[in-house]
Amino acid sequence: MNAKVLRVLEYDKVIHMLEQKATSDPGRQLCRDLVPMTDLAQIEQAQTETADALTRIFQKGSLNFGSNKPLGMCLRSLEIGSTLSSEELLRIAGLLENTARVKNFGRSDKDEEQQDSLTEYFHCLEPLAPLSKEIRRCIIDVDEIADDASPALKKIRRSMVLTGEKIHNQLNSMVNGSVRNYLQDAVITTRDGRYCIPVKAEYKGQVPGMVHDQSSTGSTFFIEPAAVVSLNNQLRELEIEEQKEIAVILANLSAEAGAHTLEIAENQRIMTQLDFIFAKASLAMDQNASRPLFNDEHIVRIRQGRHPLLDRKKVVPIDVELGKNFDLLVITGPNTGGKTVCLKTVGLFTLMGQAGLHIPALDRSQLSVFTEVFADIGDEQSIEQSLSTFSSHMTSIVSILAKADADSLCLFDELGAGTDPTEGAALAIAILNYLHDRGIRTMATTHYSELKIYALSTNFVENACCEFDVETLRPTYRLLIGIPGKSNAFAISKKLGLSDEIIEAAKEQIDEQDVSFEDVISDLEKSRVTIEKERREIEDYKKEIEALRHKLQEKNDKIDQTRDRILREANEKARDILREAKDTADETIRIFQKAGPGASMKDLEQARQKLRSNIDDKNSKLSVAAKDKPKAPALKPEQLKKGDAVRIVSMGLKGTVSSLPDAKGNLFVQCGIMRTSTNIKDLVRIEEATITTPTMSKTNTGKLRMSKSFSVSPEINLLGKTVDEALAALDKYLDDAYLAHLENVRVVHGKGTGALRKAIQQHLKRIKYVKSFRQGEYGEGDAGVTIVEFKK
Repeated sequence: MNAKVLRVLEYDKVIHMLEQKATSDPGRQLCRDLVPMTDLAQIEQAQTETADALTRIFQKGSLNFGSNKPLGMCLRSLEIGSTLSSEELLRIAGLLENTARVKNFGRSDKDEEQQDSLTEYFHCLEPLAPLSKEIRRCIIDVDEIADDASPALKKIRRSMVLTGEKIHNQLNSMVNGSVRNYLQDAVITTRDGRYCIPVKAEYKGQVPGMVHDQSSTGSTFFIEPAAVVSLNNQLRELEIEEQKEIAVILANLSAEAGAHTLEIAENQRIMTQLDFIFAKASLAMDQNASRPLFNDEHIVRIRQGRHPLLDRKKVVPIDVELGKNFDLLVITGPNTGGKTVCLKTVGLFTLMGQAGLHIPALDRSQLSVFTEVFADIGDEQSIEQSLSTFSSHMTSIVSILAKADADSLCLFDELGAGTDPTEGAALAIAILNYLHDRGIRTMATTHYSELKIYALSTNFVENACCEFDVETLRPTYRLLIGIPGKSNAFAISKKLGLSDEIIEAAKEQIDEQDVSFEDVISDLEKSRVTIEKERREIEDYKKEIEALRHKLQEKNDKIDQTRDRILREANEKARDILREAKDTADETIRIFQKAGPGASMKDLEQARQKLRSNIDDKNSKLSVAAKDKPKAPALKPEQLKKGDAVRIVSMGLKGTVSSLPDAKGNLFVQCGIMRTSTNIKDLVRIEEATITTPTMSKTNTGKLRMSKSFSVSPEINLLGKTVDEALAALDKYLDDAYLAHLENVRVVHGKGTGALRKAIQQHLKRIKYVKSFRQGEYGEGDAGVTIVEFKK
């Protein structure tokens, strides 16, 4: 891309915003060097990396690459075997530690098929943790090496401490004793790295030793007493040994780092690239930008685009199209109406997209790859334009026409302005026609009515205008494609108070054809406003209908929930009534069995009456509940035979026919262990298999024997029960199911905390006639169901 267009379209300001998002100096340098690309594959790769980084920021937060500092000289020194300073080694350690954090950020539990374009970057990072830990262990700070960096250094520093203590003890004894009266102050000081005492000038001969310094007044001499000269010499030798050992430590660390120069260099390259990529993603997040779709057909379609350098709260989004139905767009409208912003938005979006940056527009916005973008955009808002300005613009236009081709995008602001309107309009039409004939995508702004007519009368050329509200005298900044801009000079002047007489005189100066054209545009504008108003009303109606539909759906859902709740409660009540009736029947059977063949008929009759009373109570309850139920078609006596499965409607019980109806329709139905008298009118035939009815017979000893065989459901539902309630119900159900010769049954206990499932499965292990049990599979209820198989 030519440097001029980058400056004119303010691409450099976007790059400055991008640079501020980078967190390391090398990353900021990459941002500064970013220029638009022209290879579609490279552009798509850069856009993919930006999108993937943005996704990771949303998922895990931002990344910091601040420890990634320039290491060029350090690495070159390591390559030739030089020793690095402690500062340079700490810089390498900081990079490696930052590398470890970034690599940890990039770890993901996703499958390889779900990995993104940044996965390889993170995978190739080598934190070299042993090296960074060793550097941190040995070097505490730039000016401080740890005592434990080496055994020799630790020994030397211990000796230095002991020697220092000896010197201080010796000097303290002198300061507080023999030479106390000769001292200016009772302190110990150092000069040139050697311990001294401040002696008054008149007593310097009384303190034997070496003079190292004198005060500015000459009244004090700093003397190293002879008694500590040897110790000071020893301390100095230890300091030299310390520096030598530190040099050895730094050399060893440098050698260890030198063995990994390739890994360190690669780490820095990847960290710099990631910093650059995540800077692009952070900028996209700040701008609420999206990834544009690229094509190679030179089609541009921007949806709700916002110029990135304008205040997001004030900028009005625009929709722009170019290249599909037309390749030349002529934008007209008043000054300050936003025409120049439209041009700059399209041009800047193209540059940003080709640089791998997301654009602040709605998703599915389309951009195309242009090898060059040309722009002739200047300050055309002055009241007067000189000939030099026209010449400057024309020089730029001549250069553009010489270089532009079918792969170029050309942008012209106020084309042909700055000269005689007639000649300017003619030149503008000729220039646009030249570009149009060569299929060059072009956008131009103008005030000339001739260009509006040119756009209306030329194929693949379209008018557009920036909307202006005459009532408020303010531009709306909305771009309207397909509608030429209307000159609002007369309307604005009248609104501002210019007399009608002057306005009418001005209109007489205009060619009748121009007036007619302006009237047509005015009519079009009125029609557009009306259509726009109707469209908004339709949108409001759609929203209202959608709200009503949503409300109706909620009402239906509520009705369905209420219906399900009522059915559930009814089923629970019916189950409770049946359970009570069954318990009563079981109790009566136990009384009969206990009584034996010698029981009194009076007692048996009382038990029977009690059973009949309980059954009548249940019948009355079920009859009330069944009043509202629709009546089933009446059965005819010839339709029944013994063994048919029926349901007694008034009682809600299932059973089998044990006797044929008499002349009045009365018959007996066996319901489990109860033989109930009923009428054929109260029966409904059901299509389900029923196990044989129970039979009673006497044994040789005279006792009653009963085969407990009746209709049993293949499933029991224990949801909502406590463990004790569930186990009690399960025992009775399993007995019935086993006696009914069922091969297997389903126990529904739900998932929940798993306590009920565990208790049930532990209980099943203790039941002798249970052959095996297993957890339900997919489609059977999973962990919420246990399948039980009985022994044969």
